[in-house]
Amino acid sequence: MIQWIKLDILAIGVHPDDVELSCSGTLLKQIAFGNSVGILDLTRGELGSRGSAEIRDEEARTAQLMMGAVVRENAGMKDGFFKHNEENLLKIIRVIRKYRPEIVLANALEDRHPDHGRAAKLTADACFLSGLLKIETTDESGDAQRPWRPAHLYHYMQDRSLNPDFVVDISPFAERKMELIKAYSSQFYNPELPGPQTPISDKNFLLSVQAKDRVFGRLLNVEFAEAFNAARAVGVKDLFDLQ
Repeated sequence: MIQWIKLDILAIGVHPDDVELSCSGTLLKQIAFGNSVGILDLTRGELGSRGSAEIRDEEARTAQLMMGAVVRENAGMKDGFFKHNEENLLKIIRVIRKYRPEIVLANALEDRHPDHGRAAKLTADACFLSGLLKIETTDESGDAQRPWRPAHLYHYMQDRSLNPDFVVDISPFAERKMELIKAYSSQFYNPELPGPQTPISDKNFLLSVQAKDRVFGRLLNVEFAEAFNAARAVGVKDLFDLQ
């Protein structure tokens, strides 16, 4: 059987750049703590108005290297039209069983883009089903995979500011987060590149990302933070762990 690295955290996004926009500050922080991080993009973002799927592939690889993520895979689902079905659930289950993460970060529970909420449900269901003994999957070599259910599933915030269950101080990593986002130069503000103007290609969009992180940081009395919803109640071992 092929031996795969075990990840501490697997961040899943339906579009390349979802992870960078929404939780890359947290991932950078955990990598600095010594945790291993991987990314799974469900689609290639081929419906994006600017650039192309091939360009997004290159940008995603660049962002991965800049972040220091151990692996990055793409499930090859159909952007905008992927279904909540057995085929797509199994695609995610195979990756979860392959890397056996303790924590999965997933798309927002609801959002302006309909793909985000659908991907959140798809990922949540895959996390649960991945732990069932009677669902059989094989790896790339054809060997049977063992069941694995992540210990925790958290949903990051995207366009809409939902009521967070917890926030993470990313102040030391806020500048690097913006560098990761700008790796997707075909998508975001870049006056040197031609292409149609979109809501996310405007300079104000990048400013709004920082502004949102400042608003969430205010909840902790820090400069920048990222917010998450939890799939279940969040517990603490010690009251003094609460910030």
